[in-house]
Amino acid sequence: IECYGSIRICQYEYVWICSGSLREGFVMGVDLAIIGSGAAAFAAAISAARSGRSVVIVERGAVGGTCVNTGCVPSKALLAAAQARQDAGAAQRFPGIGATAGGVDFAALIAGKNALVAQLQASKYVDLAADYGIEIVAGVARFIPGPHLHVDLAEGGARQIDAAVYLIATGAAPWTPPIRGLDQVDYLTSTTAMELAELPESLLVIGGNAIGLEQAQLFARLGTAVTVVEARDRIAPFEEPEISAVLEQVLASEGIKVHTGATVAHIRPADGGDINAALTFEGQPGEDITSAHVLVATGRQPNTATLGLDVVDVAVGDRGQVVVDEYLRTTNPRIWAAGDVTGSPQFVYVAAAQGSQAADNAFGRPPQTIDYAAVPRVTFTSPAIAAVGLGEQQAQEQGLSTQTRVLPLEYVPRAIVNRDTSGLVKLVAETGTGRLLGAHVAAENAGEIIAAAVYALSAQMTVAQLADTWSPYLTMSEALKLTAQT
Repeated sequence: IECYGSIRICQYEYVWICSGSLREGFVMGVDLAIIGSGAAAFAAAISAARSGRSVVIVERGAVGGTCVNTGCVPSKALLAAAQARQDAGAAQRFPGIGATAGGVDFAALIAGKNALVAQLQASKYVDLAADYGIEIVAGVARFIPGPHLHVDLAEGGARQIDAAVYLIATGAAPWTPPIRGLDQVDYLTSTTAMELAELPESLLVIGGNAIGLEQAQLFARLGTAVTVVEARDRIAPFEEPEISAVLEQVLASEGIKVHTGATVAHIRPADGGDINAALTFEGQPGEDITSAHVLVATGRQPNTATLGLDVVDVAVGDRGQVVVDEYLRTTNPRIWAAGDVTGSPQFVYVAAAQGSQAADNAFGRPPQTIDYAAVPRVTFTSPAIAAVGLGEQQAQEQGLSTQTRVLPLEYVPRAIVNRDTSGLVKLVAETGTGRLLGAHVAAENAGEIIAAAVYALSAQMTVAQLADTWSPYLTMSEALKLTAQT
């Protein structure tokens, strides 16, 4: 191709093609090319499309990313089903009510989950892309010098995509620790566990944080004998200690065995197709656990290994995360990144916010940053646990003097009439000013409760103001007001 002349506008260089021919599959003149099709990708694509930009998304797997396909949607759908079965068995806590939980048709349960995923994938992603005129290319993308994207198409052949701006939104995948013998057994991840053909008789869950706890309670409530192993000294180790204690007590009441301060030293096949795991406690040999399946839930790592980032001078961190500045720009001025691939808090709403912000910043609008101070988190166990802001120790590590208020749910009217008082609310405030620094909840509908705390934290309310704010009676959210008054 003969090129005659070019012009540079801001950081982008535009070249006129005056003669020659383009090889098959070459795309010229695309404003934004995105690798990945999850929340970050779609938020960026829609933001760009609304401003008249042309957008191409390249996806190597299922459209929609982790949340709709293998994360939030399927796991919460199955958790809701397990909760319904649990509620049937626990109905006797109400005088005069008797009910029992029947058996589980696990294949039908998984089929229903798959149908729901397909429905939401179509309506929230595939159809939405068509509405906005966003092209989705099925294939595996990697950067080549330019920068350009080389795409090995799923249907065969290859295609090169050239864009003014590129966005990396490839998300993250389950990470497995270097456990001796793990590669010799057919272990599960949070993704594959929800694709099992049969309900396992027993399950060992390695990892006692959000994903591991949700999966453990899910399978236990469906009838599986579950054991959880957590390397730290308590489950839910990033929550407040009071929250961890409540949840461990509830899991024990449901027959889930929990080993904390324990690691899996070795895994080996056992008789009858089972798996044996040898535990150590503080470096000392402990008991062996035999189970039908092992689920590894020890965290996630960014998907960057095959992107060819080195050839386009995009820096990565020690866990493979794409390094970005406060505006979500990488070390290559034409390449941006958003979502889990950046090592940011791995929540779909954070990914969406970053995707939209990256697109806006990339196309010349006044650059903006995102404030993460009031980002909430929820673990969908029962009781659910949720938090926003600082924990007590975090605040003290930042040099803040704190005062705390902790209210068990036995003092919350809604929990009393529900006849389920497992849980608590903890507020962390600054000594002297009373400014709310953080809220932590273990309760039914903790996610809904924490939303009110997000608003209070964002408004920089004091605990005294929260105590004087109206709250409807006989709601779980009233627990915030009551705790502030404590």
